[in-house]
Amino acid sequence: MTTALLVIDVQASFLARPYWDATRLGDWPEAQRSLIDLAREAGMLMVRIIHTEPGSQGAFDPDNGLTRAMEGFEDPADVTFYKTAHNAFTDTGLDRWLRGRGVSRLWISGIRTEQCCETTTRVASDLGYAVDFVSEATLTFAMQRGERTFSASEIRETSPSGWG
Repeated sequence: MTTALLVIDVQASFLARPYWDATRLGDWPEAQRSLIDLAREAGMLMVRIIHTEPGSQGAFDPDNGLTRAMEGFEDPADVTFYKTAHNAFTDTGLDRWLRGRGVSRLWISGIRTEQCCETTTRVASDLGYAVDFVSEATLTFAMQRGERTFSASEIRETSPSGWG
C-alpha cells in the first residue's frame, strides 16, 4: 500500500491572522516536524496543500506573498496543490495525482484541525482512501459561538484520532 503525507495549510498566511499566537501552539510544531521527518525517512510521498483566496486582499490572497510554506516547514514536497475550498480535493487534481502514483493511504496533518484537515479526511474516505488522521500534527485555534468560547484543546478532542 503506497502512503502519502498531506501537509495541509502549514503556510505563512496564518501568521498574519489576529488569532495567531505562537505561545499557544503547544507541541504542534514538534509533532508536525517529526511527522514530516518520519515520512521522508520512510520514503513516503509528501503533498503540500496551500489554501488561497484569490482577490480577497487578505492573508490568503496569493498576491500578498503569504501563500507559501511556513518557516521551518519549507521541506521540498513531491507536489504542491493550491485550494480554494476547505478540502484539498475539490478542483485541485489531488485525487488524480495520488491515484496516478498508486497511493491508497493518506496521513493527514496541518492547520485547522476541524476545518481543512478534517474536511479533507472525510472527502478522502468517501473517495476510498484509507486515512490516518494524525491529530497530534494538526493545529487549531479557539473559536467563539454565541457566548461560549471553545478552546483549541476542546476542538481537537472532538476531532478524530484515527480514520480508515
